[in-house]
Amino acid sequence: MSKKAWFYVAFFAVLVAGFYVALTSLIPDFSKRQLPVLSYLQPFSFTNQRGRIITDEDVQGKVFVAEYFFTTCKGICPKMNRNMQEVYLKFKDNPDFRILSHTVDPGTDSVLRMKQYADSLHADPSNWWFLTGPKDSLYLMARKSYLLESRDNDTIPIEEQFIHTQFFSLVDREGRIRKIYDGLKKEDLDALEKDIKTLLNEKPGKAKIMSSPFKG
Repeated sequence: MSKKAWFYVAFFAVLVAGFYVALTSLIPDFSKRQLPVLSYLQPFSFTNQRGRIITDEDVQGKVFVAEYFFTTCKGICPKMNRNMQEVYLKFKDNPDFRILSHTVDPGTDSVLRMKQYADSLHADPSNWWFLTGPKDSLYLMARKSYLLESRDNDTIPIEEQFIHTQFFSLVDREGRIRKIYDGLKKEDLDALEKDIKTLLNEKPGKAKIMSSPFKG
């Protein structure tokens, strides 16, 4: 190969290396897929398995996963919560992480019943909360904050409604819903664990806002 050819090879090698350095140093998140903002956490007040009132203020500055289930469920709920337990065990020692498990059947799922269910999963009531409360408030949060069910069902009388969803919602430190996961799929659960780590390390205000269903 001639000296001129070697010159061009070296020139383009330096050019490519310089471009890569620019992308990784000047734009450090170039290779990272950012989680968009899908929705926003609305004020809430529910009761956990120890009878303590839990509000949106208790999750300020925390990354958390929200789900909906009911204690008498014999179908998807036991598997969902076994999967959630695996997530819990990986992050239970992080003081900035929480899990909020809401009942869809508050008429049956009393505080005592929720405590018995939580105890069966060895859930620490300091960071995994099993929540009950008014049905309309629980369902409103599922649909308008966590995006775990269609809002179209709000047109049905509340006493006739019954949410049965296998999805988990991931919420960041600023109360922004960032992604929805299928709680029965391994690939989704693997992605959830990875994304929890990302949000725990994310700087405030960094997320790209995609939409807000609460803006007038």
